[in-house]
Amino acid sequence: QVQLVESGGGLVQAGGSLRLSCAASGRTFSVYTMGWFRRNPGKDREFVAAINWSRGSTYYPDSVKGRFAISRDNARNKVYLQMNVLKPEDTATYYCAAGDSATIPSDASTYPYWGQGTQVTVSS
Repeated sequence: QVQLVESGGGLVQAGGSLRLSCAASGRTFSVYTMGWFRRNPGKDREFVAAINWSRGSTYYPDSVKGRFAISRDNARNKVYLQMNVLKPEDTATYYCAAGDSATIPSDASTYPYWGQGTQVTVSS
């Protein structure tokens, strides 16, 4: 099992920045990919970013490319999501997820481990 705990959410004005953190514990040696997803009530989870734990390769959808950056600290078992130029449509609960070798970075259904989520609210 891998346990994930997110932090860093909050309220920010449009155009501002936030940095989310995710701390992983447990069987972290089995982690192959780390991802961030977001969800609003009544909607599906939306892919935000992912990173290959060993190689550091990153993946983003067009909606956040150039504004968001995912990074990891292997020594501390942490992954970060730097969010810049935030927009009201970025408002959501953000979830950290950990995947194994079978995980497809942008596919939420292939991640076996999830954090509890952290709320991000962007005011206009």
